[in-house]
Amino acid sequence: MLKKDNWILGIALGIIVPLVVYALLWKGMEYWAEINPRLNPNLLKKSTFQLAGIFVNMFTFRYYMVNLRYDKTGRGILLSTFLFAGIFVYMYMF
Repeated sequence: MLKKDNWILGIALGIIVPLVVYALLWKGMEYWAEINPRLNPNLLKKSTFQLAGIFVNMFTFRYYMVNLRYDKTGRGILLSTFLFAGIFVYMYMF
């Protein structure tokens, strides 16, 4: 299903994977704060979860470039990773 070598799949994976990881981490932290009332729900900033989502793209990129040798898909993932990184820098620098 996800074993095609094209730009569109790479861009889609590069956008979807960080968003899913971000949502899971954010909701997991909220859930953990409900279970453990001593835990500060603001322990980690929103930006930490955003960076973790961007970082996970590295593993997706490596899988498609090294293991499957799908160059176009890897380039799409890399493009969307740079896009997310640029947005992140713009949001927190300016």
